[in-house]
Amino acid sequence: MSPHQESDPLRFIASKSQGEVSALLLRPANARALFVFAHGAGAGMHHPVMEAIAQQLAMQRIATFRYQFPSMKKEKEREKEKEKGTPRPDPKPIAIATVRSAVVAARRAAGDLPMIAGGKSFGGRMTSLAAAEAPLPGVRGLAFFGFPLHPAGKPDIERADHLAQVELPMLFLQGTRDKLADLELLRPICDRLRSPARLYTVQGADHSFHVLKRSGRSQEEVLEEIARETGNWLETLGSGETKRS
Repeated sequence: MSPHQESDPLRFIASKSQGEVSALLLRPANARALFVFAHGAGAGMHHPVMEAIAQQLAMQRIATFRYQFPSMKKEKEREKEKEKGTPRPDPKPIAIATVRSAVVAARRAAGDLPMIAGGKSFGGRMTSLAAAEAPLPGVRGLAFFGFPLHPAGKPDIERADHLAQVELPMLFLQGTRDKLADLELLRPICDRLRSPARLYTVQGADHSFHVLKRSGRSQEEVLEEIARETGNWLETLGSGETKRS
Protein backbone atom coordinates (compact mmCIF):
# COMPACT_ATOMS: atom_id res chain seq x y z
CA MET A 1 0.00 0.00 0.00
CA SER A 2 1.58 3.30 -1.09
CA PRO A 3 0.88 5.91 1.61
CA HIS A 4 -1.16 8.98 0.80
CA GLN A 5 0.25 12.27 2.10
CA GLU A 6 -1.35 14.09 5.01
CA SER A 7 -1.74 17.84 5.22
CA ASP A 8 0.36 19.96 7.51
CA PRO A 9 -1.27 20.15 10.97
CA LEU A 10 -4.48 22.18 10.99
CA ARG A 11 -5.93 24.00 14.00
CA PHE A 12 -9.48 24.74 15.11
CA ILE A 13 -11.26 25.89 18.27
CA ALA A 14 -12.64 22.87 20.12
CA SER A 15 -14.64 25.03 22.52
CA LYS A 16 -14.37 28.42 24.21
CA SER A 17 -13.14 26.82 27.43
CA GLN A 18 -10.64 24.45 25.84
CA GLY A 19 -9.18 26.52 23.03
CA GLU A 20 -7.46 25.08 19.97
CA VAL A 21 -6.77 21.49 19.01
CA SER A 22 -4.99 20.04 16.01
CA ALA A 23 -6.19 18.01 13.05
CA LEU A 24 -4.87 16.30 9.92
CA LEU A 25 -6.51 16.09 6.52
CA LEU A 26 -5.66 13.08 4.37
CA ARG A 27 -7.26 13.57 0.96
CA PRO A 28 -6.62 11.28 -2.00
CA ALA A 29 -6.74 13.00 -5.37
CA ASN A 30 -9.93 11.17 -6.38
CA ALA A 31 -11.77 11.45 -3.04
CA ARG A 32 -15.52 10.78 -3.11
CA ALA A 33 -16.32 11.56 0.56
CA LEU A 34 -14.83 12.94 3.77
CA PHE A 35 -14.83 11.08 7.11
CA VAL A 36 -14.62 13.27 10.23
CA PHE A 37 -12.61 10.78 12.27
CA ALA A 38 -12.37 10.91 16.10
CA HIS A 39 -9.85 8.88 18.10
CA GLY A 40 -10.34 6.56 21.07
CA ALA A 41 -10.02 7.37 24.76
CA GLY A 42 -6.49 6.13 25.35
CA ALA A 43 -4.60 7.45 22.33
CA GLY A 44 -4.79 10.37 19.92
CA MET A 45 -5.03 10.86 16.19
CA HIS A 46 -1.41 9.75 15.67
CA HIS A 47 -2.03 6.25 17.04
CA PRO A 48 -0.79 3.64 14.51
CA VAL A 49 -4.27 2.10 14.13
CA MET A 50 -5.80 5.52 13.42
CA GLU A 51 -3.12 6.24 10.84
CA ALA A 52 -3.51 2.80 9.25
CA ILE A 53 -7.30 3.12 9.02
CA ALA A 54 -6.94 6.55 7.42
CA GLN A 55 -4.55 5.16 4.81
CA GLN A 56 -6.86 2.24 4.04
CA LEU A 57 -9.83 4.60 3.71
CA ALA A 58 -7.81 6.72 1.29
CA MET A 59 -7.37 3.60 -0.84
CA GLN A 60 -11.19 3.48 -0.95
CA ARG A 61 -11.25 7.14 -2.08
CA ILE A 62 -12.44 8.34 1.33
CA ALA A 63 -10.64 11.39 2.74
CA THR A 64 -10.22 11.68 6.51
CA PHE A 65 -10.17 14.65 8.87
CA ARG A 66 -8.51 13.25 12.01
CA TYR A 67 -8.55 15.49 15.05
CA GLN A 68 -7.54 15.61 18.70
CA PHE A 69 -9.81 15.88 21.69
CA PRO A 70 -8.61 18.59 24.12
CA SER A 71 -7.21 16.07 26.61
CA MET A 72 -4.59 15.11 24.01
CA LYS A 73 -3.04 18.56 23.71
CA LYS A 74 -1.77 18.73 27.30
CA GLU A 75 1.30 16.60 26.71
CA LYS A 76 3.05 17.17 30.07
CA GLU A 77 -0.12 16.49 32.02
CA ARG A 78 -0.76 13.36 29.94
CA GLU A 79 2.73 12.03 30.66
CA LYS A 80 1.99 12.33 34.37
CA GLU A 81 -1.34 10.53 33.89
CA LYS A 82 0.38 7.72 31.98
CA GLU A 83 2.62 7.11 34.98
CA LYS A 84 -0.50 6.62 37.11
CA GLY A 85 -2.38 4.49 34.57
CA THR A 86 -4.68 5.05 31.60
CA PRO A 87 -5.20 8.76 30.83
CA ARG A 88 -8.74 10.01 31.37
CA PRO A 89 -10.74 11.13 28.34
CA ASP A 90 -12.52 14.45 28.18
CA PRO A 91 -15.89 14.80 29.96
CA LYS A 92 -18.87 14.27 27.65
CA PRO A 93 -19.82 17.97 27.27
CA ILE A 94 -16.29 18.88 26.16
CA ALA A 95 -15.97 15.86 23.86
CA ILE A 96 -19.36 16.50 22.25
CA ALA A 97 -18.55 20.20 21.72
CA THR A 98 -15.27 19.15 20.08
CA VAL A 99 -17.09 16.77 17.72
CA ARG A 100 -19.38 19.58 16.61
CA SER A 101 -16.47 21.96 16.11
CA ALA A 102 -14.55 19.31 14.17
CA VAL A 103 -17.46 18.86 11.74
CA VAL A 104 -17.45 22.61 11.05
CA ALA A 105 -13.65 22.64 10.65
CA ALA A 106 -13.75 19.63 8.33
CA ARG A 107 -16.31 21.36 6.19
CA ARG A 108 -14.00 24.37 5.89
CA ALA A 109 -11.08 22.12 4.96
CA ALA A 110 -12.86 20.00 2.34
CA GLY A 111 -16.41 21.29 2.04
CA ASP A 112 -16.83 20.11 -1.54
CA LEU A 113 -16.98 16.47 -0.38
CA PRO A 114 -20.03 14.67 1.10
CA MET A 115 -19.37 14.09 4.81
CA ILE A 116 -19.73 11.18 7.19
CA ALA A 117 -18.53 11.23 10.80
CA GLY A 118 -17.67 8.84 13.62
CA GLY A 119 -14.54 7.31 14.97
CA LYS A 120 -12.67 4.67 16.89
CA SER A 121 -14.29 3.50 20.15
CA PHE A 122 -14.79 6.55 22.45
CA GLY A 123 -14.58 8.92 19.48
CA GLY A 124 -17.37 7.10 17.69
CA ARG A 125 -19.60 7.11 20.77
CA MET A 126 -19.04 10.83 21.36
CA THR A 127 -19.97 11.48 17.73
CA SER A 128 -23.20 9.52 18.10
CA LEU A 129 -24.02 11.40 21.32
CA ALA A 130 -23.48 14.70 19.48
CA ALA A 131 -25.72 13.56 16.61
CA ALA A 132 -28.40 12.42 19.08
CA GLU A 133 -28.50 15.88 20.69
CA ALA A 134 -28.78 17.86 17.44
CA PRO A 135 -28.01 17.40 13.73
CA LEU A 136 -24.37 17.58 12.65
CA PRO A 137 -24.42 20.02 9.71
CA GLY A 138 -23.69 18.33 6.40
CA VAL A 139 -23.13 14.85 7.87
CA ARG A 140 -24.92 12.06 5.97
CA GLY A 141 -24.07 9.04 8.13
CA LEU A 142 -22.09 7.76 11.12
CA ALA A 143 -19.43 5.03 11.10
CA PHE A 144 -18.11 3.35 14.24
CA PHE A 145 -14.80 1.46 14.24
CA GLY A 146 -15.45 -0.62 17.33
CA PHE A 147 -18.44 0.90 19.17
CA PRO A 148 -17.78 0.61 22.95
CA LEU A 149 -21.17 -0.73 24.04
CA HIS A 150 -20.04 -1.51 27.60
CA PRO A 151 -16.90 -1.81 29.76
CA ALA A 152 -14.93 -5.03 29.37
CA GLY A 153 -16.52 -7.85 31.36
CA LYS A 154 -19.63 -5.80 32.20
CA PRO A 155 -22.22 -6.45 29.47
CA ASP A 156 -24.90 -3.77 29.37
CA ILE A 157 -26.81 -1.70 26.79
CA GLU A 158 -27.14 1.64 28.61
CA ARG A 159 -24.51 3.28 26.39
CA ALA A 160 -26.73 2.58 23.38
CA ASP A 161 -29.84 4.34 24.72
CA HIS A 162 -29.11 7.57 22.81
CA LEU A 163 -28.81 5.79 19.44
CA ALA A 164 -32.60 5.82 19.12
CA GLN A 165 -32.39 9.62 18.78
CA VAL A 166 -29.84 9.53 15.95
CA GLU A 167 -31.54 10.33 12.65
CA LEU A 168 -28.72 9.19 10.36
CA PRO A 169 -27.73 5.85 8.81
CA MET A 170 -25.12 4.10 10.97
CA LEU A 171 -22.38 1.57 10.29
CA PHE A 172 -21.05 -0.58 13.15
CA LEU A 173 -17.75 -2.34 12.39
CA GLN A 174 -17.15 -4.84 15.19
CA GLY A 175 -14.73 -7.70 15.86
CA THR A 176 -16.17 -10.98 17.09
CA ARG A 177 -13.60 -10.95 19.96
CA ASP A 178 -14.38 -7.37 21.00
CA LYS A 179 -14.72 -7.40 24.79
CA LEU A 180 -16.36 -3.97 24.75
CA ALA A 181 -19.29 -5.03 22.58
CA ASP A 182 -21.17 -8.28 23.17
CA LEU A 183 -22.61 -8.99 19.73
CA GLU A 184 -25.59 -10.79 21.26
CA LEU A 185 -26.52 -7.42 22.79
CA LEU A 186 -25.47 -5.16 19.92
CA ARG A 187 -27.20 -7.08 17.11
CA PRO A 188 -30.78 -6.63 18.44
CA ILE A 189 -30.03 -2.97 19.21
CA CYS A 190 -29.12 -2.39 15.56
CA ASP A 191 -32.25 -4.24 14.43
CA ARG A 192 -34.48 -2.01 16.60
CA LEU A 193 -33.06 1.37 15.60
CA ARG A 194 -35.43 3.54 13.59
CA SER A 195 -32.55 4.91 11.54
CA PRO A 196 -31.00 2.35 9.16
CA ALA A 197 -28.11 0.54 10.84
CA ARG A 198 -25.63 -1.93 9.40
CA LEU A 199 -23.64 -4.23 11.67
CA TYR A 200 -20.57 -5.69 9.97
CA THR A 201 -18.65 -8.26 11.98
CA VAL A 202 -14.99 -9.15 11.51
CA GLN A 203 -14.26 -12.75 12.41
CA GLY A 204 -11.60 -13.14 15.11
CA ALA A 205 -10.86 -9.41 15.55
CA ASP A 206 -10.70 -7.71 18.95
CA HIS A 207 -11.59 -4.11 19.85
CA SER A 208 -8.47 -2.80 18.08
CA PHE A 209 -9.03 -5.15 15.12
CA HIS A 210 -6.08 -7.34 16.07
CA VAL A 211 -6.44 -11.00 15.06
CA LEU A 212 -4.68 -14.07 16.40
CA LYS A 213 -1.70 -15.40 14.42
CA ARG A 214 -3.46 -18.70 13.86
CA SER A 215 -6.14 -16.88 11.87
CA GLY A 216 -3.68 -16.59 8.99
CA ARG A 217 -4.56 -12.91 8.56
CA SER A 218 -2.70 -9.72 9.40
CA GLN A 219 -4.13 -6.58 11.01
CA GLU A 220 -3.44 -4.76 7.75
CA GLU A 221 -5.71 -7.20 5.93
CA VAL A 222 -8.42 -6.69 8.54
CA LEU A 223 -8.19 -2.89 8.28
CA GLU A 224 -8.34 -3.19 4.51
CA GLU A 225 -11.54 -5.25 4.91
CA ILE A 226 -13.27 -2.73 7.16
CA ALA A 227 -12.22 0.19 4.95
CA ARG A 228 -13.66 -1.63 1.94
CA GLU A 229 -16.90 -2.25 3.84
CA THR A 230 -17.04 1.44 4.74
CA GLY A 231 -16.77 2.24 1.05
CA ASN A 232 -19.54 -0.25 0.24
CA TRP A 233 -21.77 1.27 2.92
CA LEU A 234 -21.08 4.74 1.59
CA GLU A 235 -22.55 3.68 -1.74
CA THR A 236 -25.81 2.60 -0.04
CA LEU A 237 -26.51 5.81 1.88
CA GLY A 238 -28.95 7.00 -0.74
CA SER A 239 -30.51 3.60 -1.46
CA GLY A 240 -31.80 2.49 1.94
CA GLU A 241 -29.86 -0.79 1.82
CA THR A 242 -28.23 -0.51 5.22
CA LYS A 243 -29.05 -3.70 7.17
CA ARG A 244 -26.51 -6.50 7.19
CA SER A 245 -24.59 -8.56 9.75
